[in-house]
This record gives sequence, C-alpha cells and structure tokens, in this order.
Amino acid sequence: MKTLNVALWSLVLTMPLAAEDLDFFEKRVRPVLVQHCYECHSLEHKKTKGGLSLDTREGLRKGGDSGPGVIPGDVAASLLIRAIRHTDEDLKMPPKQKLTDAQIADLTLWVKSGAVDPRGASATHPKYGMSLEEGKKFWSLRPLADPLIPKVKNAAWPKNGVDHFILARLESAGITPAPPANRRTLLRRVTFDLTGLPPTPAEMEAFDADPSPDAFAKVVERLLDSPRYGERWGRHWLDVVRYADTSGNASDYPVPQAHLYRDWVIRAVQVDLPYDQFLREQIAGDLMPAASADQVIATGYLAISRRFGGSREGEHHLTLEDTIDNLGRSVLGFSLSCARCHDHKFDPFTMSDYYGIYGIFRSTRYPFPGAEAQKEQADFVPLMPPAEIDVLLKPYREKLAQLDAEIKKAEKAPEQLAILKKKRLELQAEMPSIKSAYAVADAVPANARIHLRGDPKRLGDEVVRHFPAVLGGQTVPPEHKGSGRLLLAQWLTDPKNPLTPRVMVNRIWQHHFGTGLVSTPNDFGRQGKAPSHPELLDYLAARFVESGWSIKTMHRLILLSQTWQLDSVDSPELTRLDPTNELFGKFARRRLDAESIRDALLFVAGELDLRPAGAHSFPPVSTFKYTQHNPFFAVYETKQRSVYLMQQRLRKHPYLALFDGADPSSSTGIRQPSTTPLQALFVMNDSLAHYASQKFAQRLLEGAKSEGDRFMLAYSLAYNRAPSVEEFGAAAAFLHAYRSKLGKAGPQTDALTWAAFARALLSANEFVFVD
Repeated sequence: MKTLNVALWSLVLTMPLAAEDLDFFEKRVRPVLVQHCYECHSLEHKKTKGGLSLDTREGLRKGGDSGPGVIPGDVAASLLIRAIRHTDEDLKMPPKQKLTDAQIADLTLWVKSGAVDPRGASATHPKYGMSLEEGKKFWSLRPLADPLIPKVKNAAWPKNGVDHFILARLESAGITPAPPANRRTLLRRVTFDLTGLPPTPAEMEAFDADPSPDAFAKVVERLLDSPRYGERWGRHWLDVVRYADTSGNASDYPVPQAHLYRDWVIRAVQVDLPYDQFLREQIAGDLMPAASADQVIATGYLAISRRFGGSREGEHHLTLEDTIDNLGRSVLGFSLSCARCHDHKFDPFTMSDYYGIYGIFRSTRYPFPGAEAQKEQADFVPLMPPAEIDVLLKPYREKLAQLDAEIKKAEKAPEQLAILKKKRLELQAEMPSIKSAYAVADAVPANARIHLRGDPKRLGDEVVRHFPAVLGGQTVPPEHKGSGRLLLAQWLTDPKNPLTPRVMVNRIWQHHFGTGLVSTPNDFGRQGKAPSHPELLDYLAARFVESGWSIKTMHRLILLSQTWQLDSVDSPELTRLDPTNELFGKFARRRLDAESIRDALLFVAGELDLRPAGAHSFPPVSTFKYTQHNPFFAVYETKQRSVYLMQQRLRKHPYLALFDGADPSSSTGIRQPSTTPLQALFVMNDSLAHYASQKFAQRLLEGAKSEGDRFMLAYSLAYNRAPSVEEFGAAAAFLHAYRSKLGKAGPQTDALTWAAFARALLSANEFVFVD
C-alpha cells in the first residue's frame, strides 16, 4: 500500500497544476511560509532547525527530525498543521506568535486539498518561465491582427463575418451545423441572454406576428434599450471585479456606500459607455479633468479591494495585492500576482513589473471602512467640490465656533452649560450631510521597493512605477506629480495593447455561448487554454476597437449571426466529431444562473419589483461594533432583482451560495454550475419558492376562467409555449388527484391545488434551462 501511495503521488507531481491550485499556493501559502517560517527553516538562510527545510517541496514533505512535515490530503498526520495550531506543548511554530486564524485555515485547507506545491528541489528561484522575446511572440501578447474573412463552401449560410470563421472550421472538420432554432426558442434565448428574464406572452405574440426580415433585429434593439439589460450585463462585470457590500476583513465590516459603484456599473453598461472609457473611469476617474461625481464613484472598483487585518495599517499590502491581482485577471487576463514573490513561473512578468504597478497603487489613498480596532470610516471621498462644501457648511461652523466659546466660558455654570451643549447637539443634527463615496484619491506619490520573497518587511531595490515590459514598459516620468493611475488607465486602453480588447470580446462571446473562444477567460497565459478560433478572436477584437469600444455593437454582431441562432439539437455527427461543441456547430443548452432563476420565479409570479434598489438596510454606521469573533452577517429580503441583493465577502448570500453565485472575494471569470439535492429541495421547501408558486397560482386563477385557459397561461408564462395534448391530460389528472387528496371543495382548495401545480411547473428543468 505504501508503494502504491508513493506511485500515486509521483504521478500527481508530474501532472499539470490546476490554475486555481497554483494560485492558492502563491497567494495564500507561500507568503506565510516566507514570512513566518523561512528564517529558521530554509536553505537560503542556511538554517534548518530540527533538520527541517520548508523552502522546497521535497524538504517540506520529507520533514525533519520529527517526521514528514506535510502528508498531502491528511491534515491530522501533517506535523506542519499540528505545529501551527499550537495544540502540542512540544511543537509550536512559530514559537513566539501563533499565526492568525485565517492563515491557519488557509494552510489546513491547502494540506487537505492535496498540498499542491509548484516549487522544485532547489530553493533558488529559477529565471521566469517565459522570456521577454518569447512573450512578445505568445499568441495573446502578439499585436492585434485584423484577419481576412475566410471563404466557405456553403456561401449561402453565413449572415455576417462571424459565421464565415465558424463555418470554415466546421467545414474543415467535416461537420454540418445544426439547423436554425425556431422563433419561440430564439425569443426566449435572447431575452434571457440580454435581460436575465423570460419574455412575456405579449412579447412572444408580437414576435410571432411580425413577418418582416428584420423582426429579430428589432427585438435585439428593444432588449438593448431595456433597463433590464444594464442590470443583466452589469452583473457579469461585477462577477469579474468581485463586487461586495462588505470589506472582507475578519469582522467583515459593511460598506453602506459600496452600492454607489454597483449602480454606476449598471448605468454605464446601460448607456454603452465605451469600454476604454469604462476602464479609465474605474481606475482614474477622480483624476480626469473636471471629474464628475460619477467618475469619482467609478473608482469604487479600486476601493472595493478586499481589506485585511483589524486596523487601517494592518496588512494593507495585501489589499494592494488584491487590487493588482484583480486588475490583471479582469482587464489583461493574466495572473500578475504570481510575480509578487518571484518572477512569474510561466508568463513574461517579472517582480520588477509587479512592483512597478504596486508603486502606482501604493501612491493611492484607499478609503478605510472600519474594522475591529478602528471602527470609524475614514477617507471616503465627498461627492461635492471642496469649495461648495465650504460654502454650505460655513454658517454652521461659525455658529458651532461661537457655541464652543460660550461653552468654555460657562464651564462653572452647570445649568447654562447643559443648555448650550444641547443647542450644540441640535445644531450638529441640522448640519447637511455631505454624501460620500467609497472611492480612492491620490496620496503622496512614491516608487515601491521590491518585497523580497513577498515580505513587506524585507525590502529590496526601488522600482520605477511602470507598465509591464512585455506590454510596452512605459514609465511614470520623474516629473509626474500624481500616483500614475491616469497613465496606467491610458496604457491599459491603448489600442496597441492587444490584451484589453481580446479579453473583453472573449467575455462577451462567453456570455452569449456559455463558453469563450478562450475557455479560461481570466487566464490568457501559458497555464490557460489557447483560443479555439484565434482568427475570429482577433476579428472580433478589431471590430470592437473600430466600433469605438461599443459593447452593444458586439452584441449585435454576435446575436445576428447564424451561429448564435442555431438550434441546440444534437446529431450523431456533432456528437462524434465535436463532442464538447468547441467548434460551435450548435447552440449549447445551459442552465440559468442563480440571479436569473430567482428573478424568473418572481417575474412569472407577477411579484418582481423592477425599481432600482439603491442603499441596503444597514444599521447606522455609528452602531458598528463588529469583531472577528462577532462578524457582521445579515440577509436583507427583497423582491427587487437579484443584482441588488446585499453581497457579503466572508459569507455568501445563502441563495446565491446554493445556486453557484459569484465568489465575492475573488474574480469569477466562469461560474461553474453544480447540481445538488439541496437545489431540488429549495424548490420544494424554500419560502421564496412557495411564495412564488402561490402568487403564480393566484395569477392563473385571476387571469383565466376555464381550466384549459389556465393551463395555456401557465405554460406560456413558465415555458413561453403552449402545452402539448399529453401535458394537458397530465395537468388535468394532477389537479383532480390533488383536489381528491384535500377532500373538500372551495376557494381555499383551489388556491392550494393550483399552487401545487405551479410549484411543479417551476421545479421542472425546462423552467431553469435555455435551449
């Protein structure tokens, strides 16, 4: 058995590392080992107390005098975990100060998950995995091309350029694409796609009644103009930037102003703010000439970076690391944070590149949301110019000053002192509140020094603030007086930067088809997947830039293609020649995401509140007293769209957790759908599902007189189609059996019977899948 285990682990060690496992090690494990263990247990320091070296994979697993340090998958037998837990009097590491609960939890999870460790036998760091010259030739880093549209044999099939690229690949593989989808399927598909909601029966009838050749194009325009579009596609961006309404430190302090950024994203997407401007405002909106309140709010993208520690200063370098990590994944499609402790192992990014960007954000002032040790908000950005604030508050300040002087004189007259203090409190209550945003501002600009092995207490050479060398290497000039954020925003959106447009058009394609042309949307590096259709990716990126970075233009191009309008039907040929549908020979049937399921439940029940949500029902900031042992946790019920649900960092909203909602603590490029018994039990037992079923039943009872008409209305609302003859019979039999079980007639029995029928319809796969 021991021989078998060794063989299995030898096999595991030679397998490619999963990106998420590697990322977890680099971000959550290696920094702890470097900061707290290497001083006494590393070959670099020439100290291996107890014969234990922790700076190589082999050293950690071999262990020292007491035995193996880590046994992958076996927490109880791993001496490292016993040592950091301080449960054994003779084995406490670090000996002077125990690691934090979060660090212990991270190391424990790492061991439990198999202790993935990319380090080799040598403690010295190898040269980064891809040279600058190699990087410039790598597919995602090559200059953007504008390929010619390929010729196809079936010239009558393509509707636009997209179809030429897709059909050319299908023809070369000997595949005939699926037939076009029918009109009902198409309308349901595009309505969920662009708005996250089903079409209404009236919309279905209007589309069926329109024989014009541009009938579908008119539907697309109507949906793009709908306020529901901004809510739907704004949510996609919020996934990528890991939006949350709480700070993410151990007490998970609420941030009541965070929703301003969420609402800005929805508005910006709705009006089709050009994507390059969309990015520039999020990174440096406050630095733009005559910056508006909206542009200040946009920098909430940086402000929502996760906080660590119980005070303002505590672990701020990790907040900056979170900013850089998200910027790399969301905009560039690269894991820049892998270069925090050493040159990137796989991609052409060096520590110098990392700390070149780090210096820009280190020169930025982040707002402080409050924490266990310091409970007050600080450095939130007022949404009025300072001059206007002075004019508004000047009279109040002068009265207050006068009262303070009178209070000082009246210190020996208790009755008069009490009256004056009461007046002061009343005046303070009358002062107009200045609305503020969870946003950033410039701090004192300065270059950063490299953190040796990622340790902020061990500083190396100073690095000039700059963009990564492989993307141009532009520097912040010495005479520049700001942080460099505005320059960074311009470098990111320079048309010469090939990553920004490629990454975004891939995300757009992914949300239309279920998978991207690059199936790893957050990783365009060596550890990610190469594009299935590289010429099409560049064709789309070129059209994107050419259109003025218009996301709505990309929607039109994709949705009006023959490719997107294909049926989802399987054929023996498609199954045999392209089992994963990588060539897009059909439309991939897929389940609705968490928000669409919840919204659709309320929508068909006639209970969805379509008003924008605004602020959450947080208690007053002055009452916040949360700690790591008593962290903030709340669930605020609402009938508004799910994009407006309050999102916590440390504890997902229970419904979103159940149906695979985005992780509010890290960038979610892809939502991985799961199928669990708890999801089925939700529809059977949850109060929301029962409420929606009751209201749906009430809508059927009030909306139609006869049983048959109610069946027609029910299927039209839930599935956007008429029931079949067999379904008519099954529905009638169900109602008869349920009434018989209840044993009595009357309005209440009717309500219960139709609610049960409604719940059956809403629990079916057809309700939560789009063809």
